[in-house]
Amino acid sequence: MDFENINIWCWLIPLLVGLISGILGYLWGKGNNTAIDNSAEIKALEDKSIKLQADLEACNKKLADASKEFSTTPPTATSLTEKSKVIAFNGKAAQAALGKKVKQDDLKIVEGIGPKIEQLFHSFDIKTWKALSEASVAKCQEVLDSGGDRYRIHDPSSWPMQAKMAYQGRWKGLIKWQDEHKAGKF
Repeated sequence: MDFENINIWCWLIPLLVGLISGILGYLWGKGNNTAIDNSAEIKALEDKSIKLQADLEACNKKLADASKEFSTTPPTATSLTEKSKVIAFNGKAAQAALGKKVKQDDLKIVEGIGPKIEQLFHSFDIKTWKALSEASVAKCQEVLDSGGDRYRIHDPSSWPMQAKMAYQGRWKGLIKWQDEHKAGKF
């Protein structure tokens, strides 16, 4: 007889505990049914999205205008001499913007390039900001790959653009870009 009573309790106790837990869970879930108002955050994100769309459209328009200019305008003697014109280096302006003395065509001012990577570029006859600005990203990656595995981890995608800013003397723009893109990444 005692054995049969124990067997009933083995079923009855878990069943009661489950039933009570289910009722308490239901009541607790029903009581915590407070709605969170995210409308202000959603509105802010929608506004930001609209602004970014406008910025994207403006950039696409500039890109289209620039590509029209390069594709439709045949090179003239004047435009060829303007392209080959050397931009004078202003060391004082560079020092004022960067806060340190800058030597002309020092590739190390490009974020991501150190002394050893600069030597790799020199071995590929890329010794000036202008030469680096005209190099393709694929060429920059080829230079890095030539240094071995430890240089392959670097991302040279922004290096020609940074070098172009340095070559053109756009120091404030270069500093602003480097501040916004840590580690030289877009």
